[in-house]
Amino acid sequence: MINFIVWIIVGALIGWAASVVMRTNSRQGLIADIIVGIVGAFLAGIFLSPLFNIGTINEGDFSIPALLISLGGAIILLAISKLFRNVAGFLVVVIILLLIFVYFNCWVMDPDSLFCASVRMLPFVQ
Repeated sequence: MINFIVWIIVGALIGWAASVVMRTNSRQGLIADIIVGIVGAFLAGIFLSPLFNIGTINEGDFSIPALLISLGGAIILLAISKLFRNVAGFLVVVIILLLIFVYFNCWVMDPDSLFCASVRMLPFVQ
């Protein structure tokens, strides 16, 4: 139980620090800071932890490197949320997600289709 309370408090501090860095502090409250800190640590666990081989606060690691990785994930989360605030950013995110969807589905689809064959021939895919 005490670990859960520490996790919430550290998540709030990380979310607050990320909102100060990204200059979104005036638009967020305490609950948003907690959510940004915890979800940002979750994102960092998926994307940044394998790169740096460091745990996050979601794994119960409260060391300085784990706090910095969790802060990085929260900053990435806020940067993505800033992209969704205008139409052009939203369209960029939708196009990127569509390209990722097509890329992964072409490996499952029929290899004889012309579309998937052209996707597989792209230089950055191989």
